[in-house]
Amino acid sequence: MYLLYIVAFTGLLVSLIKSRQKTGQALKIAWRRFIRLLPSFSLMLILVAVILTMIPERVLLEYLGGRGIWTAAGIAAFFGSITLIPGFIAFPLSGILLSKGVDYMVLSAFTTTLMMVGVATLPVERSFLGMRVALVRNLLSLVIALIVALATGLYFGELF
Repeated sequence: MYLLYIVAFTGLLVSLIKSRQKTGQALKIAWRRFIRLLPSFSLMLILVAVILTMIPERVLLEYLGGRGIWTAAGIAAFFGSITLIPGFIAFPLSGILLSKGVDYMVLSAFTTTLMMVGVATLPVERSFLGMRVALVRNLLSLVIALIVALATGLYFGELF
């Protein structure tokens, strides 16, 4: 993580050296966008925290950790496919679930289907792409997401 900070800071310094005025403008734009995003980001984090507090830990672990990794990954992929949660909420949520003992493969199935498969957005996709293309895109995304989840499970030694 520190490497990312170092690279970002170095990039900022290079930008400052190259053009102070443009860097200042870019920082002002970034700050305004951050301030505009902050209320919705905070609200989503609060909602996720409240929902996770209301759902007993044993229920989460039963469905996402206690039914066998294949069943849990299937359940996670199903809920990831049908829900519409932005990435900036999904990844902290995955971190919370990881701390509660959910396997990496299950989290991978959830987050990749959440980002790639869009059952909730299918009507919009259909209007732009047509039904056939929207369905093919979603099915291919589901297959790729499941392959990524399988690779994650293999990498972390959760399958064998």
